[in-house]
Amino acid sequence: MSLHLESLDVEILCEGYLDVKTFSVKIFEMEKDHVDRFLGRLEGLEDVDYEVEGAVERIQGITWRLKRLMEETLADFDLTYGEWRLLSILRNGESPCTPGALATDLEVSSGAMTNRLDRMQDAGLIRRHRDLEDRRGIRVELTAKGRRVYEASTNAQARKEALVASALSRAELHQLNGLLRKLMLAFEAVVPKEKAKEREKAPARSR
Repeated sequence: MSLHLESLDVEILCEGYLDVKTFSVKIFEMEKDHVDRFLGRLEGLEDVDYEVEGAVERIQGITWRLKRLMEETLADFDLTYGEWRLLSILRNGESPCTPGALATDLEVSSGAMTNRLDRMQDAGLIRRHRDLEDRRGIRVELTAKGRRVYEASTNAQARKEALVASALSRAELHQLNGLLRKLMLAFEAVVPKEKAKEREKAPARSR
């Protein structure tokens, strides 16, 4: 008799020794998700590797759902995602804090950035001042309120993400990070940064 198992948990009583009369076995069938159902309908594509396709679809689907969660979180703080990203840059020092540098980093026009900064300054989240080294230049900085709003919204989202990630054990989460890091390094080696940003905006195929 043969068993086709998707998961087999074995309790070993002594290290390096297995008593076949007393070990416990837990067998269960993994619940199928929407990607399994999507792949089940995907036929007649000879170059499609279903394991690769399943991994890609799940990454895209999880990304889309995390973005939805993020949008809901930010709405509670009267922020858009673009405004939250700007607060993140200002707090974490990801780029020189000039309107031009911010527009480049967030991939918006200078006019759109000016409008965003106007709204955020009116809300008390940021302030603009003359560059001390170049009186013709403008610097953008975070206010105390902007820092509080950024940290509160980020922590609120982190709690939601932790709840979702609790489906995995710490060991599984560590393993997943290692695998995703390996994939990320492979993509960074072959996909230019500009094209990667374009792909981030592309919708998932099955969701």
